[in-house]
Amino acid sequence: MLTPLDHGRTLAVQTATDGVPMYATIRRYENNPDLADRLAARSDEIRALISGVAGFRAYHLVRSDDGTASITVCDDKAGTEESNRLAASWLQENMPGAMPAAPQVTAGEIVVNF
Repeated sequence: MLTPLDHGRTLAVQTATDGVPMYATIRRYENNPDLADRLAARSDEIRALISGVAGFRAYHLVRSDDGTASITVCDDKAGTEESNRLAASWLQENMPGAMPAAPQVTAGEIVVNF
């Protein structure tokens, strides 16, 4: 499900059907829609990196008119924090200069799924 936030931003929300909490992190790279295509071209590397995080559940890459966003879902907060750390490190090592600014990060417990 996508829930609208202010200024046209969206937040993907999901939770385990058995009531077990899950966490999501959204990394938003504003004014950089081309980054989505560059990342998609290296999706095998990103899959290997992010899916190795303990408790990993899902990863989504979104291209919008004004930027790129990645969404990672994990079993716990530690997993989302590790995915943020890995993503930042990978981008710095593999695509230096691809981002004029650090991403905006929204992270937290997922509260709704259907």
